[in-house]
Amino acid sequence: MTDDLELPSTWPTTEPSGGIRIAVFGTGYLGATHAVAMAELGFEVVGADTDPHKVDALAAGKVPFFEPGLDELLEKHLLTDRLRFTTDLAEAAGWADVHFVCVGTPQQKTSHAADLRFVEAATRAIASNLTKDALIVGKSTVPVGTAEQLRHLVAEVAPAGLHVELVWNPEFLREGKAVGDTLHPDRIVLGGTTAHSEALLREVYAGPIAEGTPVVTCDLPTAELVKVSANAFLATKISFINAISAVCEAAGADVTVLADALGHDVRIGRQFLDAGLGFGGGCLPKDIRALMHRSTELGAHRAASLLQQVDEINMGQRERVLDLAITACGGSVLNRRIGVLGAAFKPLTDDVRDSPALNVAAALHLRGAQVTVFDPEAGDTARRSFPTLSYATSIEECVEGTDLVLVLTEWDQFLMADAGRLARLTSAPRVIDARGKLDARAWRDAGWEFSGLGRAA
Repeated sequence: MTDDLELPSTWPTTEPSGGIRIAVFGTGYLGATHAVAMAELGFEVVGADTDPHKVDALAAGKVPFFEPGLDELLEKHLLTDRLRFTTDLAEAAGWADVHFVCVGTPQQKTSHAADLRFVEAATRAIASNLTKDALIVGKSTVPVGTAEQLRHLVAEVAPAGLHVELVWNPEFLREGKAVGDTLHPDRIVLGGTTAHSEALLREVYAGPIAEGTPVVTCDLPTAELVKVSANAFLATKISFINAISAVCEAAGADVTVLADALGHDVRIGRQFLDAGLGFGGGCLPKDIRALMHRSTELGAHRAASLLQQVDEINMGQRERVLDLAITACGGSVLNRRIGVLGAAFKPLTDDVRDSPALNVAAALHLRGAQVTVFDPEAGDTARRSFPTLSYATSIEECVEGTDLVLVLTEWDQFLMADAGRLARLTSAPRVIDARGKLDARAWRDAGWEFSGLGRAA
């Protein structure tokens, strides 16, 4: 799927050869998307989860999170009878030929290490309930070395006489573009496969492969490292431009123009060079911290030190935005009315996990500001996480009567808003562009006092 949001009215559907049955264990963000996509590729699919609320919602055609295009495909394949959902893990394990492990690996409460309880439980449930030869495919993001441990677990609990393989096939979903990323991936990584399991997975992914998607085959440790390394690289790139934005402020330069110039270098590229509030969500922060922890365990201290700096720079951006807000309000935000545009950690999602936007909004509230938040999709999820904040139902309601407006998530409707009309709604037209996406000249011409990270010029 391309960067624009228009989805084709119907996705191309291929018929499976050989009648492969697929089970997807875990029906959260990754699992639900993968199950629906496998049905779209033509396979019979069951999604299995221990959470009856998730299963009931999906079985009723309701996706419990916002992801463009997923609702339509879910409804389509519930009607084709290719797709169903169950809480009976044993039944799903006994029915399918290929079993995808798509459960979460959250950060442990007491350290940066990944919590592998759910991956281990899902693998155990699959292996112990098999009734025929099977392929178990890990898609969850795990620390390197996990898959080898799971192979030992499978060997211990799988019924005698069955041929069972465990391989790794990491996911590369981007929230907001997950449907396209699953149906039309930019690469398919297969780790630890034999000739038999590779052939089987090439049949599962025959549609994308026919479109030209490259297949990378490798050992288990390499496959486990691909996703976390990709996330670590992106996080490093984001933190680099954010560090440089501080230099731009001190020197009177404009980081957005600088990033444009850097982006013309084919070795660097323009993507992820937007200075601003930094990254958040359920993947990048967790993954770089887990990789940091695992690198330390393995004695790779330079990698751990680099990732520590990346994390610190990223978290420091939130303090920089708070400082800008306090300065814009004359040294204190106490009793100031502040409108916050954005709650999700990025546009095209309702995910507020480790959201920099909500973190800044809550910090302003704790400093005595009257904070009103608007997000076109994440209002309900934000309210559940931060019920003490006020929430608006439109940009206009959020901006009205404010002393300061902060753009903290780069939704298109914020970037295309009528700056002149919004200025007239405020008590004082001051805006902080914490994502580096607004046209500074246009907003200033519309009467706004404009500031942003690294945009002193």
